[in-house]
Amino acid sequence: MTFNPKNITPLSSILPEDPLLMMGSGPVPIPAQVAQANSKVINHLGSTMNKVINQVQIMARYVFQSDTNYIFGVAGAGSATMEMAISNLVEPDDHVLCVCNGYFSARMAEMTERVGGIVTAIKIPDLQSACPELIEQTLKSKPFKVITIVHGETSNTVLNTHIEKISKIAKSMGILVIVDAICTLSTMPLPMKEWGLDAVITGGQKGLSSIPGVSLIAFSDDAWQHILQRKTKTPQWCLDARLANNFWNENQYHYTAPVSGILALHEALKLICDEKLENRFKRHLVCANALQNSIESLGLKLYVPKASRLNSVIGILLPENITAKQILKPMSEKHNVEISGAFGLPIIRIGQMGEQSRAHNLFRTVHALGHSFNHSGFAVDIPAAMAALEKGLTHSPNNILEEAS
Repeated sequence: MTFNPKNITPLSSILPEDPLLMMGSGPVPIPAQVAQANSKVINHLGSTMNKVINQVQIMARYVFQSDTNYIFGVAGAGSATMEMAISNLVEPDDHVLCVCNGYFSARMAEMTERVGGIVTAIKIPDLQSACPELIEQTLKSKPFKVITIVHGETSNTVLNTHIEKISKIAKSMGILVIVDAICTLSTMPLPMKEWGLDAVITGGQKGLSSIPGVSLIAFSDDAWQHILQRKTKTPQWCLDARLANNFWNENQYHYTAPVSGILALHEALKLICDEKLENRFKRHLVCANALQNSIESLGLKLYVPKASRLNSVIGILLPENITAKQILKPMSEKHNVEISGAFGLPIIRIGQMGEQSRAHNLFRTVHALGHSFNHSGFAVDIPAAMAALEKGLTHSPNNILEEAS
């Protein structure tokens, strides 16, 4: 096999001259402190790393709103933590109820089947949150061991608004609760301990505003006892929670940790702790509401009704005869702003996670969105949208326009 190095294009000529503003469903922009931390490499088994790990866990407990000792980082995307939760809490022939109302909740059902769980899937009607009464009725039908549910379904921008009630129903029946909070952790309330959640998973590249490829998972004490009492080995060696515990709590070797990514995660968590969760939740809510009002002022329709709408990722219904490509391409090429298409749905999606929820990012995104629609032949009202956005930010408590800059 011959190789000509001249055929390799330098990275500088592949990437755009000006960095793209990532305003889709993730990854999100990262703060300078996080990027700087990600440029460092240290010994993954040294005393410095032990101090970093300890601080990551302390801060993560605050972000998960739990006092659990079983918080682990995972060298992988949020889907790796999803698989870690399922493969450690589900054994062959366990009955598992999978609440399915989108692409990622269906992924949890598939992962459950792959480890030998017996899946009962509840298909939630489109654009609706899961109904606690329906889930309670179903949980009574079989000896379920585990329930899986997504808090915010990024694929269709639906929020399961009744997680607390669903969890408490399941826990009253001795059923473990796995929650995908990949796009919602730190962007909106999800108190793990108070709601009785047994495994909460998240990815670094969304609400935490860290880098892709290093994620976090938290297990409750009930979940940990279940793991210790397993009759079979966890099928994935890298995702075995007992082996992960050796590294994260016992200063022992598991595999070579993604040290740069953990350092980045440390800085991302530190920024969240400095901001304080209540302030962060408020910033995200105000920015998301202002953006939604601005989108409607353009003359566009939001995909999901308010009662079930996810604020972390906002879905916009495409007008008839307008394709996602017609909007996404000029936004990226002419305005250097990237948002997301969807999984076969007639929508485009704008993220409101972490650093995306900043006033300057919102104005730039709405401006690019409006011009791209006008360019496609579908006329929108950009001045009205910009005015609605400014009103939503400036008329909020403490003037979020200044705080979110």
